[in-house]
Amino acid sequence: MSELQIGVLLLVITFAVLFSGIPIAFGLAAVAIGFLATFGQATGLSAVARTFIGELSSFALLTLPMFVVLGATIGLSRAGKDVYESLHRWLHRVPGGLVIANIFACGLFSAMCGSSPATAAAIGKVGIPEMLRRGVPARLATGAIAAGGSLGILIPPSITFIIYGIATETSIGRLFLAGVVPGILLVLIFSAYAWGVTVRAPVKTATQEHYTLKQKFSGLLRTIPFLAIIVAVTVFMYGGYATPSEVAAIAAFLALVLVVLIYRTSLADLWAIMRNATRESTMILMIVAAAALYSYMMSYLYITQSVADWMFSWSLERWQLLLVLNLFLLLAGFFMPAVAVILMSMPFILPVLAPNSIDLVWFGVVLTINLEIGLIHPPVGLNLFVIRSIAPEIPLRDVMMGSLPFVVIMLLFIVLLTVVPEIATWLPDHVMGTGR
Repeated sequence: MSELQIGVLLLVITFAVLFSGIPIAFGLAAVAIGFLATFGQATGLSAVARTFIGELSSFALLTLPMFVVLGATIGLSRAGKDVYESLHRWLHRVPGGLVIANIFACGLFSAMCGSSPATAAAIGKVGIPEMLRRGVPARLATGAIAAGGSLGILIPPSITFIIYGIATETSIGRLFLAGVVPGILLVLIFSAYAWGVTVRAPVKTATQEHYTLKQKFSGLLRTIPFLAIIVAVTVFMYGGYATPSEVAAIAAFLALVLVVLIYRTSLADLWAIMRNATRESTMILMIVAAAALYSYMMSYLYITQSVADWMFSWSLERWQLLLVLNLFLLLAGFFMPAVAVILMSMPFILPVLAPNSIDLVWFGVVLTINLEIGLIHPPVGLNLFVIRSIAPEIPLRDVMMGSLPFVVIMLLFIVLLTVVPEIATWLPDHVMGTGR
């Protein structure tokens, strides 16, 4: 069999294994070892253990469990509720202010925890019942939380950016900065959509609310220390005072201290935080190691190089190549988690980016937004099922239909990023210089 034929067989078997329900890490490792044993030589199999362990020895990977602890700590606190309630009190007079408050709360909470499902769950538990009680249509309420929650993988700190940075050897600091402006713009565009829908079909509430200035500030004051952590992360990371791994460790420690001091978290809750963080970190690290083995197998069998040569033979224009890559990432995100998509696809996407003058930092943002769409689009649509579990009285069809306008917005935003790449690249270039 030729390398391309082996590649097609590999793709089919990989999808079959992953859809069988086997954990991603075990599935990728099994496929890699199976193909090395079938199509490779003994020397290929001899490097399996070395490749697997060698990937886990990377110092950059220390960033992952620390930011996972940060996200788990904030996700299990009342910070999400406090952010939402404070924003609602400031925006209650604005048309669609309740929905806008939820979207803004998702953006702020994403900046604190970096997890999309955690953001959707934390804000949705409070926001969806309140929106439904006050007459907001179920589709708009659930769609806003689903889309706002997806920002967790775009607004730093982002686990997705860390994985992408490690896979492509791109500066994680640059990627974090690149996600800031697109993240803020998406929050504003989502809010503008919610405002427009509400202006067209006003929501009638039974009571007129009024909040004093003290009430408006009360909940926000409890979240300011957590937001200060994000500011500290930014200052220390981009001020050159600490490495990303060191900054992540400091942020995780400070978050643990704050939940104890501000929310009086019990020992049982702290145990739950550490248990959940350990479970999630182990899962991600195992996927990273298995994906490294998978990438080694593709390179050893010359699949990666053959796919790259095959794509070069198409002689595509730059915009055509970007269209093909976006379609691939979009479809892959519909079926697989973000981490798996990045680690499986970058080995053969990366060789075609540099020759076509495609900036890796910019592409990381585009890739992440594609994967955001996968979080709110079936069949996987993790955020959709998170929201379904929060509001079981709302049919899943309504949750899906509510997310579709936000899917369209994100697709159009990808087009805007392609036309104006400076939206993603200006801030990292301004802060860290134009050198790569």
